[in-house]
Amino acid sequence: MSVTITIRENGPYLVDGEFRLVDAAGNEVPLKKKTLCRCGGSTTKPFCDGTHSKIGFQGAIAAVEQTDK
Repeated sequence: MSVTITIRENGPYLVDGEFRLVDAAGNEVPLKKKTLCRCGGSTTKPFCDGTHSKIGFQGAIAAVEQTDK
């Protein structure tokens, strides 16, 4: 099983390939999308619902660059 996870700049994690997603109890979570929330604001966690663009989420690199100014 080969999986590639791409970190989108200021956006979600994009998962490519076959994978299973399980909760803390080991129960399989049905896959609705292949994009996983990174901003913490999604109402459909763990999946991305686009909230990152509405709340101005910035990935680590952009956030660090802003604090260094």
